[in-house]
Amino acid sequence: MEIAGRRDAAARAKRLLGEVGLSDRGHHYPSQLSGGEQQRVAIARALSNDPPIILADEPTGNLDSTTGKLVMQLLLDVRRTRQTTMMLVTHDADLASLADSRLVLRDGRPVDDRVEATR
Repeated sequence: MEIAGRRDAAARAKRLLGEVGLSDRGHHYPSQLSGGEQQRVAIARALSNDPPIILADEPTGNLDSTTGKLVMQLLLDVRRTRQTTMMLVTHDADLASLADSRLVLRDGRPVDDRVEATR
């Protein structure tokens, strides 16, 4: 974060945790949070400097399907409300189908030379 007073930083952190549905978990240690809660904290941290782009590597990879859908919906909501570009890496076909466009890789190389529009 940019240099700011502790009070400003604490207020911003509390607001961001509220945005991801964790306003009541701000004083918990990571080991006291579920996998989905830890992912939502990571999203809040990613948003702390209002980035123009968010890079997410397997954001739902270690989550059960229900929690994964909640985290993905949160990411989609963030993208829409903040007008943020999101680049997502996933092996989950359902998750990939939610993207506006996608680039399919095989063995680290694009399957073809075009980016496939999904919508």
